[in-house]
Amino acid sequence: MQAIPTEIPDVIELVPKVFGDERGFFLETWNERIYRDAGMTASFVQDNWSRSRLGILRGLHYQLQRPQGKLVRVTRGSVFDVAVDLRRSSATFGKHVGRVLSEENKRALWIPPGFAHGFLVISDEADFAYKCTEFYAPEFDRTLAWNDPAVDIAWPLDLVGGADAVQLSEKDRTKAASWATAETFA
Repeated sequence: MQAIPTEIPDVIELVPKVFGDERGFFLETWNERIYRDAGMTASFVQDNWSRSRLGILRGLHYQLQRPQGKLVRVTRGSVFDVAVDLRRSSATFGKHVGRVLSEENKRALWIPPGFAHGFLVISDEADFAYKCTEFYAPEFDRTLAWNDPAVDIAWPLDLVGGADAVQLSEKDRTKAASWATAETFA
């Protein structure tokens, strides 16, 4: 496993060693020793899996209390995955990282607690799997607007048919905070 710091050093892109032959492939998705050696000391308490169609955008979600660290990957299809730093004490506060995660590249992204997270499905369908360091706590759930110009995420909207083709949940459409009004972390 190769751990590559991103533009925000706390967010780490993980490139697995893939062993393949005519039968298929094998890779480790989690190895505590390897991740610990790369500086990730997370303990995971919950695994999640979602399936979404082209143009579905989930996020940008975070928990104001009991924030979740997430180890995210795509097992089918591809997504554009984004993490936004909401830690006011961080040198990268307000910055974001975006990466394509796919079944082809088999990469994962470690997103530590204190970040808003979301993804846009850029294939016909995608299966998205992730491990969390905290349990889901709906009472602390918050959403940052995916298209806030102050955050300025360069979503690959051309791959889904433009901004009008983006599909959001009711919650993400009606309850998302702007950057100016979003609750953040100390």
